[in-house]
Amino acid sequence: MFSSARVRGFTMVIVAAILWGVSGTVAQSLMQHYQFQTDWLVASRLLASGLLLLAFSLFGPHRQNVWRLLFSGRDFVRLLLFAIAGMLAVQYTYFASIEAGNAATATLLQYLGPVFLVVYLVVRNRQMPSAAQVAALLLALVGTYLLITGGNPGKLTISAAAVVWGLASALALAFYTMYPKPLLGRWGSTVVLGWAMLIGGIGLCLAKQPWQATEMIWSAQSISAVVFIILFGTLIPFYLYVDSLNYIRPTETSLLACAEPLSAVITAVVWLDVPFGMFEWLGGLCIIGTIFALSRHREKAKQAGLENAVESSK
Repeated sequence: MFSSARVRGFTMVIVAAILWGVSGTVAQSLMQHYQFQTDWLVASRLLASGLLLLAFSLFGPHRQNVWRLLFSGRDFVRLLLFAIAGMLAVQYTYFASIEAGNAATATLLQYLGPVFLVVYLVVRNRQMPSAAQVAALLLALVGTYLLITGGNPGKLTISAAAVVWGLASALALAFYTMYPKPLLGRWGSTVVLGWAMLIGGIGLCLAKQPWQATEMIWSAQSISAVVFIILFGTLIPFYLYVDSLNYIRPTETSLLACAEPLSAVITAVVWLDVPFGMFEWLGGLCIIGTIFALSRHREKAKQAGLENAVESSK
């Protein structure tokens, strides 16, 4: 029997994962039907969500850290690196993959992040990969092949740009997952991620000037979609995901988060008529299977100092 606390944790992470997946499809709709661009969407999402998270942090248990982090010396430098190479990179590459392809494929390709992280940690620690890690790598390779070719080696089912951005998103996710753990432990997750979002958004504005975009179509529907991405695609699922760790184990959270690519695929296929055949479904299931393979390896990985390889976060 599951306790009420565990049921609450399961519900929270599943809802968070579904919201993340749906928000990717909402972003694709904005790009296809309302001429919104990656630069503007990412900057708006990071700036608004960062401000809201920091405001939330001011009333939380780590409120004293909101300003102290800015004067923390080396930790502030680490925060800047995480904000640009982690937070901004993972958001921008993901949305760019959606813009060049579709939300379903972009989300599945991003889920290769834990596999890249396993490969990096195995090489860094000079250890032979376990059977579970080898199985995860093989599943990832087969899944990626089926996803981007549809089983036909002579062509790609999506653009090369979508594949490149999607794989870049997976690499960024690997860095995003591993790098900030000491910062999160010392300063609190809402504080670190709030500042990372805000700094990343400011950095993108300085580099791209997204406010100069003039072709966007503003309507009640597009405004509602933007609000959905900020609130229901970023702030609310982040809170639910992090708080779920108070009730269930990180391994369970990682497994349940597989609802994200499934929700992205289903909504993209049903709502936006994204073509997704049998081989693409098989490829997607193979990629999702990597999370299960890695989760089975979690205890041994933890003993070897590889616990980060089986956990991913948004």
